[in-house]
Amino acid sequence: MHEQEIKIIIADDHEIFRDGLSLVLKKEKDFNLVDQAVNGIDLINKINIHHPDVVLTDIKMPGMDGIEATKSIQEKFPNVKIIALSMFDEDNLIAEMFEAGAKGYLLKNAHKNEIIEAVKTVYDDGNYFCEAASMKLVKMLAKNKQSAKQPQIEFNDRELDIIKLICKQLTAQEIADKVFLSKRTVEGYRMRILEKMNVKNTAGVVVYALRNQLITEEEILD
Repeated sequence: MHEQEIKIIIADDHEIFRDGLSLVLKKEKDFNLVDQAVNGIDLINKINIHHPDVVLTDIKMPGMDGIEATKSIQEKFPNVKIIALSMFDEDNLIAEMFEAGAKGYLLKNAHKNEIIEAVKTVYDDGNYFCEAASMKLVKMLAKNKQSAKQPQIEFNDRELDIIKLICKQLTAQEIADKVFLSKRTVEGYRMRILEKMNVKNTAGVVVYALRNQLITEEEILD
């Protein structure tokens, strides 16, 4: 539990979606949904009033879209953490959102637990990549200019082997079979790898591994 409430604003031009998302956020005791916006211009005006910690914004909106809004927010309110919301097949737009300064990405049909996890992760200065992110998008995000500058982390040979197998989307049991360890031991390694990288899921591991040259795109596709 956080010491203080996380102030949140959501932005989307569809009222039904905003209402559904607001219900999820209002049920979390650490969250304080302070306002809703219908487009980028409205969002910037409401950030100026409420000074939220986290913004969840749709990418495609009339008037001013999420990309332009994110650029403006990062210039005027650099401490506000932004999570992009999108439908499927918008990889290029999502990559542009990260270039503009977004810290997280969720599909609009994300499970409530993933939404809560994403908000808490970006609030705590992490990046959050939706578990359902396509490999094409993950590769784009690994190359984006907003890559977090992280201290060099040392991984032993066993961890590096498991990182590469995680990046190839293998399950814990499949990894266990390949490296001759128990499934439980592999799951322990996976948890330590996630903690070391400060990521939450497989997409985060792949982005980190590509950014830090722990694996190549060719190795992922082998």
